[in-house]
Amino acid sequence: MLPEPGAVRFGTLDRILGHALSQKRWKAILAPYEGADNRRSLLQLAVTLSLYGAAWAVLLRSVEVGYWLTAILALPAAGVMMRLFIIQHDCSHGSYFTSQRAANAVGSVLAALVLTPYEYMRSVHAAHHAHSGNLDRSTVADIETLTVAEYRARGRRGRLQYRLVRNPFLLIGVLTTLQFLVLHRLPRGMRSGTREWRSVWRTNAAIAVVLAGVWLVFGLQRLEQVLIIQGMLLLYAGPFGGWITHTQHQFEDAYWRRSGEWNYFEAGLRGASWLALPKPLQWLTANIGLHHVHHLSTRIPNYRLQRCHDENPELWSAHRITLRDAFKGLKLALWDERRGKLISFGEYRRLAHR
Repeated sequence: MLPEPGAVRFGTLDRILGHALSQKRWKAILAPYEGADNRRSLLQLAVTLSLYGAAWAVLLRSVEVGYWLTAILALPAAGVMMRLFIIQHDCSHGSYFTSQRAANAVGSVLAALVLTPYEYMRSVHAAHHAHSGNLDRSTVADIETLTVAEYRARGRRGRLQYRLVRNPFLLIGVLTTLQFLVLHRLPRGMRSGTREWRSVWRTNAAIAVVLAGVWLVFGLQRLEQVLIIQGMLLLYAGPFGGWITHTQHQFEDAYWRRSGEWNYFEAGLRGASWLALPKPLQWLTANIGLHHVHHLSTRIPNYRLQRCHDENPELWSAHRITLRDAFKGLKLALWDERRGKLISFGEYRRLAHR
């Protein structure tokens, strides 16, 4: 008989069933939910784009009242921008349309709206899924996670740099915004002429063409308004998106292993959280809070994640966190290999003084 939701952790369930939920078993569980429904994807895309267009129309009108009103209205609009980003993300996984060519086309068009070069994002995000929770295989898509021993072995300067990067205000409030505004504009770490390199410059060119068009058709004042509004959207969506993606792998009993012990399906269920969001936020984030299901199978489109979770009790043992838990998780920064848990810098200091 299967346990009630949240009654046991995955490790206990794994021992009870004697590894019955093997790779083959997981694939059998997840397969019915995989693959795109083109009609549903198109409807979701059309609704989201319409809402985003309407939001921009309202934001441009709000400027006539004052930027204080624009700043208020930009908050829900940034949520819709976040939803478009997750649709682009689904396209990168090949889960949004039955045709990968169509998915790539939509993802590339959305790149200018969400300020994220599609092929570059597709490449680094695939690496994130391939190595999430692996202490020996960090990727550019992830914030570096050091073990206690690795942090202790660093010099004073190295420890200071790591603490700065892990500072919640800098990490979520500054670095995530810079990621969209600056780092996504530069083909760093890419060979010239590669698909990823070209996607960065295509996105930059598309953004430049849109801005030049606004200037030529509507004038310099309207261009200034567009830039200010886009800045507001970025200041809201960047930190929110960064916080969502970061904290879904940052909880005390997360999954981190060395390469020889690392397992893809365990990393998915134990290393990615089940973030219980209020329904409006769950809609805006296109169910990405069901991160454990997404990591177990990237082929499941966002609109089937909830059903997959609800219909399979095997998924209920994932680590469930609330918004409050997610904020608390920002202080966790070091993996304690001896105890198998993420700890804060404060806890590290207490352990060091024992």
